[in-house]
Amino acid sequence: MGALALLGQFWPYLLATGAALAGLWTAYAKGKAGQKARQEAVDAAARSEARKIDDAVAGRAPDKNRGRLAKWSRS
Repeated sequence: MGALALLGQFWPYLLATGAALAGLWTAYAKGKAGQKARQEAVDAAARSEARKIDDAVAGRAPDKNRGRLAKWSRS
């Protein structure tokens, strides 16, 4: 039996394995993107809350604080 004969016998299994691996990779990539989006939403909410607290502690109007402290902000 040659290599072509073996390939002729096992090509459906090789195709199914490739499709399964592609499906797993797609699920992994979608999960990773979803987790990143959730984490970015949590981070944005935390930044917003921190900005409100900073403004309240400083006792100034939020727009004045943002203008004054913009050079130190990461966002």
